[in-house]
Amino acid sequence: MTEKESATDNVTADVVTPSPAKSLGDPGITPLSPSHSMKDPDQNLQTGPTYTVVVAIDFGTTSSGYAYSFTKEPECIHTMRRWEGGDPGVSNQKTPTTILLTPDRKFHSFGYAARDFYHDLDPTETKHWLYLEKFKMKLHTTANLSIDTDLHAANGKRVKALDIFAYALGFFKDQALKELSDQVGTEFDNADVRWVITVPAIWKQPAKQFMREAAYKSSLVPRDNPEQLIIALEPEAASIYCRKLRLHQMIDLGSKSTVNGYSPTDNVGAGMTQGDRYVVVDCGGGTVDLTVHQIRLPEGHLKELYKASGGPYGSIGVDYEFEKLLCKIFGPDFIDQFKIKRPAAWVDLMIAFESRKRAAAPDRTNPLNINLPFSFIDYYKKFRGHSVEHALRKSNVDFVKWSSQGMLRMNPDAMNALFKPTIDHIIQHLGELFEKPEVTNIKFLFLVGGFAESPLLQQAIQTMLQGRSRIIIPHDVGLTILKGAVLFGLDPGVIKVRRSPLTYGVGVLNRYVEGKHPPDKMLVKDGTRWCTDVFDTFIACDQSVALGETVKRSYTPAKPSQQVIVINVYCSEREQVGFISDAGVRKCGTLRLDVSGTESPAARREIQTLMQFGDTEIRAMAVDVATSRSVKASINFLGQ
Repeated sequence: MTEKESATDNVTADVVTPSPAKSLGDPGITPLSPSHSMKDPDQNLQTGPTYTVVVAIDFGTTSSGYAYSFTKEPECIHTMRRWEGGDPGVSNQKTPTTILLTPDRKFHSFGYAARDFYHDLDPTETKHWLYLEKFKMKLHTTANLSIDTDLHAANGKRVKALDIFAYALGFFKDQALKELSDQVGTEFDNADVRWVITVPAIWKQPAKQFMREAAYKSSLVPRDNPEQLIIALEPEAASIYCRKLRLHQMIDLGSKSTVNGYSPTDNVGAGMTQGDRYVVVDCGGGTVDLTVHQIRLPEGHLKELYKASGGPYGSIGVDYEFEKLLCKIFGPDFIDQFKIKRPAAWVDLMIAFESRKRAAAPDRTNPLNINLPFSFIDYYKKFRGHSVEHALRKSNVDFVKWSSQGMLRMNPDAMNALFKPTIDHIIQHLGELFEKPEVTNIKFLFLVGGFAESPLLQQAIQTMLQGRSRIIIPHDVGLTILKGAVLFGLDPGVIKVRRSPLTYGVGVLNRYVEGKHPPDKMLVKDGTRWCTDVFDTFIACDQSVALGETVKRSYTPAKPSQQVIVINVYCSEREQVGFISDAGVRKCGTLRLDVSGTESPAARREIQTLMQFGDTEIRAMAVDVATSRSVKASINFLGQ
């Protein structure tokens, strides 16, 4: 056998002797011939069960909802029934992402129902009930996310995140199936539904896998039929929907009106043309996601031009600033106590703030009044021995006064100041993105997600772009992702090329080359010199990868009797990685090959592994070369 150079130039190992890696506690891997193969795209068409309906769940940080479409009439997307108990001044197509568990930790209610019930509980009872909101961000902010990650309820008690996410998905499953059953007049079978769950594009693999685990736990889909659930990336879903927009369905910020001058049946800007590039800015409650796409006609397939970027700069950042303002006025010790002792009143206060937050605008001159709940005023007097009014007079916070009707009166400048840190982050990120060489000639910028409705954010983006791209806001901006996710579920192959957010690979042994390899990496075994810890790159950061494209590697069990091969997968934000010990390289998952029952007479079994990086999740398949039998392969990114 001859040595083969891999595409990444750092693997030249092709060893017939059993791998000496065993002595290092590694499962004995030496790559055979690394190669990169393009599958014929048509082979990739899934010949699985056909689904009669696609249901997408937009599980948001602040609000959630579902939409569906029957595969027979894909153009007709239904958004869920109106919810009971909406807030004044807030459109209630989606429901708040809030969940309530009984004192014995059973699911009680979700959304407005959870909030209203919790609110009506006697204060002595709220201590025992578990109420959670804005909990989705925990999946983004937890560095070492695992199946056992905890969340904190409003009363300070801990609950398993997996249980909460599973309860929420179970709630949406029941709601959607009930609505579908009513539509068709008979009980709708869950097996006929293809489910889609949306997640931010900047989420790492563990968070995506966590969502999938929660879906299995909630029986949304059975574990042995993973294909029934698709994880969709929020800005991708928005992108799929936006490129189909008709002119009467959107607002062009440049002309600040529905786009005129074209017939309303034209597509965006009188048609997207071959090769048009656009940016989708998805501003949600928790995160902001930036995606750059290019359209390939006539099919309208999409190609990602730059890896997804963004960060935790959603609209809840404004809520945190409000909380910081309250701490400044009333003292952090009081606010912390109030949240624990009067959790329902705290929720009330944040709801009151939410509706005023939506009234903030660049040209506003009259003050915004925020109702302080009676129990806030009462508890503050007990806690401090003086009145809320006294605290406001004493605090040196400008622009916030006490109005005689028992309200906080905020000058518009004070409100705008609460938006500033979050909006500054978004603008900084956008500015950096537009400086990348891949991000030139951007024709449109689509602004989507709930936070996109903020006039303050719209103005800031307009000022930053200075007319470089047309800023388009779909009319139903809060439902854009939901509708796009349904379209994605109907045709998951629409996004043909993505960019890898990270560099992925494994550690291997190579023949030691004097002068090329560092002496401290040398290992001598049976008279042969090896270089340890070499990083074998599967895919590099920001590398283009087509749907269905596979990375092939062959592995050999260290001993013929070995039942399972477990290989550590490493990742890095750098494009070029030499060794798994390099700075910035971390272990991020394990590739597990179950080779039991594939014993073969061959002296050396070769297990060929195929990994796919072109989809929204990373997948692995494997086959025993000698017997052509399929080997169970899985990649796990959730530290157990």
